[in-house]
Amino acid sequence: MTDLQTIAVLGGTGKEGSGLAMRWALKGYKVIIGSRDAERASNYASELSAKLGDASVVGMGNPEAAQQADIVVLSVPYTAHHATLESVKEQLAGKLLVDITVPLQPPKVRTVHLPEGKAASLEAQAILGDTVKVVAAFQNVSAENLIDPHHVVDCDVLVCGNDAEAKATAIKLVEATGMRGIDAGLLPNAIAIESLTPVLLWINKAYGVKHSGIRITGI
Repeated sequence: MTDLQTIAVLGGTGKEGSGLAMRWALKGYKVIIGSRDAERASNYASELSAKLGDASVVGMGNPEAAQQADIVVLSVPYTAHHATLESVKEQLAGKLLVDITVPLQPPKVRTVHLPEGKAASLEAQAILGDTVKVVAAFQNVSAENLIDPHHVVDCDVLVCGNDAEAKATAIKLVEATGMRGIDAGLLPNAIAIESLTPVLLWINKAYGVKHSGIRITGI
């Protein structure tokens, strides 16, 4: 049962993280909003709970959130990616980490930037070691689509990782948000998936839209 699983969204006070948190809470998951500032996380979680009614959302500091969760979702800017992972490395041991980070390089966010480790999720795996199952997902979903938890998001989510069971769990999380999860291969494929986000941001600007997305045909 999904209500037996607890999801911690680190960086859950941001638009994308909070949008995902709301959708999972409405599906019966216990959701923890994590932040560097525990008080901020707690206050934000109280606001979300009031908005959602009976849905279960609590807030706490990132390490405590990661410790109490079964599944951890990382939703932070790339500039905070390494430091956040280091701060919760011990608490993540043996768990599933869904990394939604994109290595954008402001101000040129519409140009692909490959970080030193080729992909943020590959860097996460290198930092955390083999005891953590890292899955990359949700990189190509606009936060604008997630703000309203009742809005139907018309796009697919590409999911990649080296562990088949971890990918299957992440795909279930995708389905709980109302989107379709697509198995996109092993974790190195995150290089391509993360790189699609700047392309989508370019398309948004070129065509005057806010939330272009990915749709896989033929399935």
